[in-house]
Amino acid sequence: QVQLVESGGGLVRAGDSVRLSCAASGRTFGDYPMGWFRQAPGKERECVAAINWSGGSTYYADSVKGRFTISRDNARNTMYLQMSSLKPGDTAVYYCAAIGGANRSGYFYTRLSDYDYWGQGTQVTVSS
Repeated sequence: QVQLVESGGGLVRAGDSVRLSCAASGRTFGDYPMGWFRQAPGKERECVAAINWSGGSTYYADSVKGRFTISRDNARNTMYLQMSSLKPGDTAVYYCAAIGGANRSGYFYTRLSDYDYWGQGTQVTVSS
């Protein structure tokens, strides 16, 4: 069974930076593409960033491109989301997610339905 645990959220001010971490356990971390999603109140969960198994291919939603950076350290079984120049519109619960099947290609996944494992989420609140 795969477990994903996010950490690093909190209350920050507009313009601040925050780094989220997602610690994984239960299987070989490095074989699986992963992603970061967020869900704001009253809105659907959306993919903000995704990464392939090695970290060599990444995806960013237009709303965060240039401000967020996704990365992973397979030796530490951890994925990160570095968020900079935060805006009130970034306020949401942030979730990390992992694909169920091993995929050592350059491909990343951006649809909710692609993901089999989810963390419990961490709240990020950006005040103006």
